[in-house]
Formats: sequence, C-alpha cells, structure tokens
Amino acid sequence: MAKMFLISGGSIVSAEAVWDHVTMADRELAFKAGDVIKVLDASNKDWWWGQIDDEEGWFPASFVRLWVNQEESTTVETVEGASPSPSEVQNGHAEASPSSSDCLCLGQTVQNRDQMRANVINEIMSTERHYIKHLKDICEGYFRQCKKRRDMFNDDQLRVIFGNIEDIYRFQMGFVRDLEKQYNTEEPHLSEIGPCFLEHQDGFWIYSEYCNNHVDACMELSRLMKDGRYQHFFEACRLVQQMIDIAIDGFLLTPVQKICKYPLQLAELLKYTVQEHSDYRYVAAALAVMRNVTQQINERKRRLENIDKIAQWQASVLDWEGDDILDRSTELVYTGEMSWIYQPYGRSQTRVFFLFDHQMVLCKKDLIRRDILYYKGRMDMDRYNLVDAVDGRDDDFNVSVKNAFKLSNKDSDEIHIFLAKKLEEKLRWLKAFHEERKMVQEDEKIGFEISEYQKRQAAMTVRRMTKQKGKFFVFSHRSVPPGYPPPMDPMNPGQYLVGDGMEQSEFEFPEPERCKSPFWQSFSRLTPFRK
Repeated sequence: MAKMFLISGGSIVSAEAVWDHVTMADRELAFKAGDVIKVLDASNKDWWWGQIDDEEGWFPASFVRLWVNQEESTTVETVEGASPSPSEVQNGHAEASPSSSDCLCLGQTVQNRDQMRANVINEIMSTERHYIKHLKDICEGYFRQCKKRRDMFNDDQLRVIFGNIEDIYRFQMGFVRDLEKQYNTEEPHLSEIGPCFLEHQDGFWIYSEYCNNHVDACMELSRLMKDGRYQHFFEACRLVQQMIDIAIDGFLLTPVQKICKYPLQLAELLKYTVQEHSDYRYVAAALAVMRNVTQQINERKRRLENIDKIAQWQASVLDWEGDDILDRSTELVYTGEMSWIYQPYGRSQTRVFFLFDHQMVLCKKDLIRRDILYYKGRMDMDRYNLVDAVDGRDDDFNVSVKNAFKLSNKDSDEIHIFLAKKLEEKLRWLKAFHEERKMVQEDEKIGFEISEYQKRQAAMTVRRMTKQKGKFFVFSHRSVPPGYPPPMDPMNPGQYLVGDGMEQSEFEFPEPERCKSPFWQSFSRLTPFRK
C-alpha cells in the first residue's frame, strides 16, 4: 500500500467532518459533523493526524471529506510520486480506483453532476470493501482466537464482547457481493445500487442487537484490560492478524459507526442523482429505509438505557410478587389512576395503573402515606383485547358508566372495565394501549429483547443503589419509597399531565425537609410515544 502524504506547500489542506467522532483513546481528535479540520498527516490510509484550533490528534479518515476546492493550490502526492484518485483521497484511502482518470481533482470546480455521482459511488464501494476487511479482522483476528482460550474467556464473556459480529460479517459479505454486481466499473455514475439496499433492508436490523450490546462490551473489555494478561493477548491477536494499530474497542466500534454512516452516504448520492436517473427512486426509498433503521436502533438504545430506572421503580413498590418487570418489559408506556371493576366481583376499586409493553401493573396507594405504592397484581396484555365502552348502562356489569373502556380476555369470559375521570384521560389511555401493541409488533419484527446479562446488570445497579442510598429502598416504618410519575400525554409526546387528585410525586426523607426526587424526574422522562 502506497503511503500518502498531504503536502500543502505553505497552504492548508482542509477537511470537513461528515459525522461526529467520539474519541475512544488518548491522542484522538474529537469533532462534530460540520467541523473543519486541518489535515497535517495522511500517511496512514485509515487514520489521519489533524488539528482543530489548538487541539491535535488522530481521527478516522473515513469520517471526513476533503474540500474539493481548497483555498489555495494543494497537491497530493504519494511516496512513489504517483497521484492517487481524488475520490479515494476524499474518502481517506489511497488505493487505485478503476475510474481514477474520471475523478475530480482537488482545486478544480465541479463541472458535472454525473462526475460527482461517480465520486460518491466510488466512495461507497471503497468504504464497503474496507469495512468487510475490518469485520474479517475482528472475526478471525480476535473472536476466533478468543474462542480457543477457554481458560481466559467463557461463553457469556464472548457473547457480551463480540455480540453478533459474525452474523453481521456474513450479512455484509452478501450485501457487498450484490453491490459489486450493480457497480459499473466503466461508468460508475450509471451504477444502480439503490435496489441493493432495498433488497437487504430487513438484514440491517441485525445491527440493532449489536449496537444495544456495545456499551456492555466496552464495560466488559474495560474490566478485562485491568489484567495485563488480556492486554498482551489482544495485542498479540492484532499483530498476528496484521491489523492497524488501534485497540480492540476501536475495532468493535466500527459496526456502530457504519450503520450510522449509510443515511449520510445515501443522502449524498441522492443529491447528485437527477430525477431522470433510473436509480433515483430506489436511492430515495433506500435513504428513507436506512434513516428508519438508524432511528429505530437509537430508540432501542434509549430503551435499554432506561432499564435501570425500571428496575429501581420495581424496587420501590412494596409487596412485589412474581416475575421481575424486566423479564418481559422494557418500556413504561403510560401511567395514571382510574376506577376499576373486575368480574365477577363487580366492586369498584381505585388503583394506579402502570402500562408497560406486554403487561400492566396494578398498584394501591397507602391510605395514609399516599406516595407509597403496594403491588396488587398485573395483567398480561398479550392475552387481552381492548374494547371501547359507550356512556350509559353497561350490559356486562349492569352499572352506569362514563368515560370507560374494557379489557376482554381472549381465552375466557374475564372482563375488566376501567373508568377515567375525564374523556380526555380516557382517550389518552386508548391511545396508549394502541401504542403498546404497536411497540410489541415492532419489537417482534426485529427481535428486540433484553439479554440476561443486561438484566443482571440492572439488578446489580439496584442493589448498589440500595446499599448506597438505603433510605430510598430499604422499607421500614421510617422509610418512604418513591411515588409514581405523572401520566404522560400520548396525544403530545413529551408532555406530562397530572390528573385530578394526583400530585407531582416527590421523595420523602426521614428528615422534615421535602425535596423533589431526581429518580422520579428521570423516570418520568422515559419517552413512551413516538410520532
């Protein structure tokens, strides 16, 4: 591989960040999309040395795009004196390109939209080929070597550290093969790659599992790296595989960065694709698909970040019975207080209801300390149908109802009727139940679930907090658990309502002073509804 140097000749070679770079190690340069970076050294095809203001450091070459028009004349040379393809330079690589003679040169004005489209196509193909090599290095250089050392790694550790990296590798190989078939080496701008993304759109969901697991992988690696044996082992793996000088956590970050890069590349491709081009509508559709994938992955990540709060909520409810809430649920969808009648008893009771995905928990407020909750049961939402109830005499319960709805068991004659205080509150509950079913369907589609490792971590967090802040969670006659969060408004995501007779919850300390609880404030901010 020819080493490439940027020789400014007294001028500055500038690059623009196309997405954020979060530093993973010392001597790395952090920046946000849109920042302008002075490129000082590009001798490595993957990692460049640059400067922003007074800060210098390494950064991934694929995260930036060199300005096509530098402010002053700039030349790009290799050690051997041969100029690399400018499209490859823009992408951070100095490899020979099949269409290098057709690419734009630095310092020249863009004259042809087709030429710009060819540059973007070449960039996509180049990054895909390099990405495949990264995945191969991870699987063969690290993962397979780790599996051989049963004295150092057990199955749970390997699952946490590497996630489903082999599945991603297999998927990407098939994806790249199809891209290569659609790549027009003679006239890259005529390539039709949009259909490839659409044909493989379901496969990209495997990144959700990997991204959700990545934080746990970093934590486990950080723990292992405290032992010198693991440091030497991972370094030996890197050297044997002849991988670039980046720590293992940097390699494992690559798939996370890659899935976020696709919408940026497709947006750039669409920008230079005329509507008359045969690939236009496919690229537009592919862009929408990949934006949805990344959006949903971010949503799943947010939900996983909230499971600690859900575990803490369960710990605050007295007399809890049965399975942990996290055994089936990951999201607080809606909460509020209603009257409830259950056949065959027919007696009205007031309860606080917490609707999670897959289940709804029923709690009772303490008669004296109204911010204390007692567990009173739960309902499996997968077994019930939602039925709206009209105002007036209800035939099932033979009572007069207003602002009511029912949950009917699919397998029996069991019926529950719920009465909200206002019509607006009833409509919010109906909306919440529909959102809960939609969430469950989406989770089933992509196979989203919490791993046993993540459940254990959440439980450990609660135990740690219980030990550190026992007055919150160790319930005696002097201690008071948290109250419940105000119900969230399904009509206006992000808005929180306090219904009649409900007060904004607070922690209560044994001391006379009362203060708002950061825990409940953060628990209330769990985002339950998506537009």
